[in-house]
Amino acid sequence: MTSVLKKVACAAFFFSFVMQVAESAEELAGARQADSLSFRSESLLMSALESVAGSDIDKAISQLESLKVINPTFELAKLVHTDLTLSKKQRISGFWNGGEKSKKQALRDEMLVRWAYYQSPVDKSLLPASLVQLSKDQRYVLLVDQSRQRMFVYKNNNGLPVYVDDFYISIGKKGTGKKIEGDKKTPLGAYFVTRFIDPNKLPDLYGSGAFPINYPNAWDIRNKRTGAGIWLHGTPEKSFSRPPKDSDGCVVMSNDVLTRLRDYVTTGGQKTPVILAETLKWQTEEEWKTSKEPFYKNHDQWRQDWESGDIDAYLSNYSKSYLANGKDYSAWAKYKRRVNGAKRYIRVSVEDRSILAYPGQERPMMVVTFSQDYSSDNFDSVSRKRQYWRLEADGEWRIIFEGTV
Repeated sequence: MTSVLKKVACAAFFFSFVMQVAESAEELAGARQADSLSFRSESLLMSALESVAGSDIDKAISQLESLKVINPTFELAKLVHTDLTLSKKQRISGFWNGGEKSKKQALRDEMLVRWAYYQSPVDKSLLPASLVQLSKDQRYVLLVDQSRQRMFVYKNNNGLPVYVDDFYISIGKKGTGKKIEGDKKTPLGAYFVTRFIDPNKLPDLYGSGAFPINYPNAWDIRNKRTGAGIWLHGTPEKSFSRPPKDSDGCVVMSNDVLTRLRDYVTTGGQKTPVILAETLKWQTEEEWKTSKEPFYKNHDQWRQDWESGDIDAYLSNYSKSYLANGKDYSAWAKYKRRVNGAKRYIRVSVEDRSILAYPGQERPMMVVTFSQDYSSDNFDSVSRKRQYWRLEADGEWRIIFEGTV
C-alpha cells in the first residue's frame, strides 16, 4: 500500500466506496466509551473519510492531522493523510502505488475491513445466538466474528446478554479453523479465559499483556487438534493496530482495548467465555428466549432419567459416538449399568448452568457447564461439570463428551 490517493476529483470509485461504507460519527457516539483511544481514532478516521466523500479534502486533512496528534502510532491514518496531501499537489496514476507494497497492501486491507463493518454494522438490539444461557459467575462474554474481524463484549444482566462494546481485531495469517500446530489459523469454538499474563513478563510483541484461552479444549483434543498458546493480546508499543490477518493464530487488538478487557475478564476458574466464530449469528430477544426451550428440556430430561434409575432411559441421552476419560460408548454403558444398578436411589441437582452454542461444527453443538450436586445411598459429590451435546442425524440431542472442569 505504497501509493497515494488519486486526486479526489478523479477517484470516483474511492468516493463511491467511502459513501457506501461510512457511517456518521454521531451514529457511532455512545456505542463505546467516548474516552477510548480506539473509539476516538476510528471515529476521527471515519469523519475524515466522510469529509472526503463530501469533497472537502482540506477538512479531511485537518481531521487526520488531529488524529495523528492523539494517536501517532496509527499507521493507516498516517498513510491516508499522506495520500490526501499529495493528491492536492499532483495527479496520481494509481490508488495505492509506491514502495513497500506488502506493508501498504496490509494497511489497505485494514481500511477495507474497518469500513466494511460500518457499512453493515451489527444491530445492537439483536442478541448473539451463541449465548443460550449464562451462569451467574459469567459477568461478561467475549465474542469474535472472524469474518468481520470484530470482537464484541456482552454483559450478563441477570441472564440477558447486553451489548457493551465492539472493536477491530486481527486473527491468524491463514484465517480460521485451527487444526494443527503451526498452521497459523485461529480456532473456531467456545473457549474460556484461563489467566492474565502481565506485560512485564512478555516481549514487546504482546503489548499490554495477554489472556490465554483453553485451546485445545476437550473437544479439540477429541478431534486430535494440536497446538497451544492461543491468546488474546495487544500490539507492540509502536504499533496501534495490526493488519486483519497478521497473527500466528492469536486474537490481537490495540493495547488500550486489551487494557479495558481487564475490567471485563474474570481470570481463574474459566469464568469468562470466548466465542470464536467464523460468522456470529444474531436473534431478536423473542427468538433468543424461545429457541433455547427445546434444549432445556433435553438437559432436564437427562437429569430426570439419571434419577429415575431407568438405565436404558439414562443411556439414551448419550451418543453412540461418546468418548471421554478413556471410555467409548460401549465401555461407558457397561460401567454405568454396573454402578447405577447397585444404587437404591440417586438424587441429582443442576445449578448455575451455562449453555453456549459451539461454532464451526457440521452439526449443531452445545457446551454446557454447570454445578452438579450428586447423592446416592453410598456416595455424595459436588463438582463443576462440562458436557458437549450434539444434534444427531435422527434429530435428537445427545451427549458426546462430559467431564469435570
